[in-house]
Formats: sequence, C-alpha cells, structure tokens
Amino acid sequence: MNVFDAELAGRIASCGNIAVVVLDDPEKADPLADALLEGGVNVMELTLRTPAALEALEKVASKRPEMIVGAGTVLTCDQLRRAREAGAAFAVAPGFNRNIVQAARDMKFSFAPGVMTPSEIEGAVEMGCKLLKFFPAGVIGGLKAIKTLVAPYNHLGLRYIPLGGLTPETTAEYLSCPLIAACGGSWIAPSKLISSGDWKTICANASLAAEIAGKARV
Repeated sequence: MNVFDAELAGRIASCGNIAVVVLDDPEKADPLADALLEGGVNVMELTLRTPAALEALEKVASKRPEMIVGAGTVLTCDQLRRAREAGAAFAVAPGFNRNIVQAARDMKFSFAPGVMTPSEIEGAVEMGCKLLKFFPAGVIGGLKAIKTLVAPYNHLGLRYIPLGGLTPETTAEYLSCPLIAACGGSWIAPSKLISSGDWKTICANASLAAEIAGKARV
C-alpha cells in the first residue's frame, strides 16, 4: 500500500512547486491562496507552527477547491487527525515517525514523512511510503547529496520533495532531476511578505516558480 495517493502525488508533481507557508493570521489565508493561484502555484503546505494554522487551512480547503492544501510540521497523530478534519489533502513531517505513518495508513490519508538517512528511507519504504520529504536538503548538500544517498533505492520507484534552504536557482536544479517530484519553497511566500500583505510580490514569486518548473520539466 502506498501511503500517498498516486493520483494526488501526480497532481503535485505536475505543479512542481509546493509553497511552504507560516500563517499567524487566518484572515490572510484567502488572499494568499489567490496570489499563489494567480501566479500558477496550486499546491501549498500550511505548517502547523502557529495557533492559526488549522483555521487557515480550513478556510483555504473550503473556499479554494482548486488549491491543493496540505499540513506541514505534523509531529503527532492528533495533529494528523485534526489536519484531515480541517480539509487537508495531504500532510508532511520533518522526520520519520512510525506511529504517524501508521496513523496515516489507518486513515487512508496521504502522508509523506521526512527522511535524511538511508535508515529512515528504509523504514519509510517498509511502511509503504513512496513519496518522501527530504529535509533539510540545502544543509546536507543539495541535489548531489540526495542523488548519492538515494542511489541504492532508485529501483524502488521512490520520489522526493526537497525542503530546507531552497532558492529559485536550486529549485531549477532539483526539478531537472526525475527523482524529484516537487520542491517545497518558503521563498515563494515568506512570512514578511504575508505579514505586510504584499500579494503582488508573492504572485510574482509564484509565477517565477511556475516558470522554473515549466522549463525544468521540458
């Protein structure tokens, strides 16, 4: 059993970008989603790092069906359950926790655990995970390091979502590799732009991200 729905994974890969965002004010969720969609990014990960995250997630999920919205920084089974109840299409975590993966399997809820070592990859594979978050990608050496670490598992058909320290330049490099399903980028909608309501710049960043993905995937 693949813990992450294959059709959903395909839609995320088709976009190529996941806008990773932190929201302190749920009222900013709708204009943020609109700015991302206008720019061409229809996947966002709302990290569960603030009290407003789940309310913001519910707003986007209910009002913007064209946006694939997921929950990030899922650290407990309770957070996983609440994220799904709020309408999340998927969830991701920074690390690999067997209890959370099992809970996602039981709920039939698309989930991608975080990995950074061969042991974590093997544990995730054992539990049916084929789409894996690779975090922190920038710190460990970028695409070159990922290719080296995952080489023993290439025959398994695994794909990866790198997050952590990505830039427009590294996003282009990652997306040129078939091992990479999509890139998670906080650069698309950084907190300072959300706080100031600079939707125009966020839209421009999303447009750049979409352009990068389009060129890299030709």
